[in-house]
Amino acid sequence: MSFCCGASMIGTKGTLKHYRTHIHNVPILFCPVCHRVEIHHSIENEYEILAEYAHGDGASEIDFQDYVDKEDKGIFENCVNNENEDPMDVVTSQIDMALDLLIFAKQLNDQAWQDELKKRLGVLNGRRNKLRQRRTSEGYC
Repeated sequence: MSFCCGASMIGTKGTLKHYRTHIHNVPILFCPVCHRVEIHHSIENEYEILAEYAHGDGASEIDFQDYVDKEDKGIFENCVNNENEDPMDVVTSQIDMALDLLIFAKQLNDQAWQDELKKRLGVLNGRRNKLRQRRTSEGYC
């Protein structure tokens, strides 16, 4: 499980750009608060090698899965949330974790951490409100 700025990162697959080469279906971790992206630790070496070869060959686009035969069934197993989950469930889970951490930060009297978590909660609450508004406008309740 990876954490970033007070939130747990979400496991997904995405497209990364290495110089002029777009590499699709790369297992990544994504922060729902600050939008930071990390290459999943279990495939970092394979990604670096593939990216260098693709760049050296002048390829503009490649698919990670075509070149790296890595079992990814359990790759996101230790992630708290995954991309294929309902976005409202992801945000709710992130808010719950941030609130738990805020309680702990208060017990430690760590004001800087409390302020950081309150800022994250504000961002997550804004995202939750947007999701609610979108669902309401689309006819979901």
